[in-house]
Amino acid sequence: MLNYDRLTDKQRAILRVIQEWVAQNGYPPTIRDIGEAVGISSTSVVNYNLNKLVDAGFVTRSKTVARGLQLVTPMPLEKTPVRIERAEFLQVPMLGNIVAGLPVPIPGDDMQYPDEDALLSIPPSLVGNVDPSQIFALKVSGYSMIDAMINDGDTVILKKQETARNGEMVAVWILDRGETTLKHFYDEGNRIRLQPANPTMEPIYVDKDKVQIQGKVLAVFRRLSN
Repeated sequence: MLNYDRLTDKQRAILRVIQEWVAQNGYPPTIRDIGEAVGISSTSVVNYNLNKLVDAGFVTRSKTVARGLQLVTPMPLEKTPVRIERAEFLQVPMLGNIVAGLPVPIPGDDMQYPDEDALLSIPPSLVGNVDPSQIFALKVSGYSMIDAMINDGDTVILKKQETARNGEMVAVWILDRGETTLKHFYDEGNRIRLQPANPTMEPIYVDKDKVQIQGKVLAVFRRLSN
């Protein structure tokens, strides 16, 4: 049986924040969201307390999913609820680089493990009603999408998804090459055409079973010129 009396005040507050955040927003908070709500400035201290709550059986936690927190059982009612201030900006994990050009290998860039210490702040209006836990960012290398107003050094905001409609701009993993690229997606029946937005570059043709869509581009953050 769970014993709330053994928890510190901060740990009980963390549980309350998780419960009320999910109730208000429909998804769990990030480590930084929790820290801001309970007055802990260090993400490592929040992380330490979350691990203690996991060990004690109060919380389950996914290591491969952003915002992967879940209460094992609802918190008992208290007279004074935790007040949660909604963040003015969304904190989006930066998951690495993606090539807008000829695809090249990017070791370890499987886009599965968000690093909460590498976050990009964006206004919620950029992503509409998309679940923030499904959003990530990648820095662009190359010039193949320049006619789509995406230049070398820009950052693209993407929604995690494994399918795409013709014409959508997506991050694609080319399985047999171990390469990643940013292109417009076109399903041509027996093959996929990955179309650059640069008239000087040729499209890439790939068998359907050799393509894995990682996400669809929602917005672009432009690099400021020096």
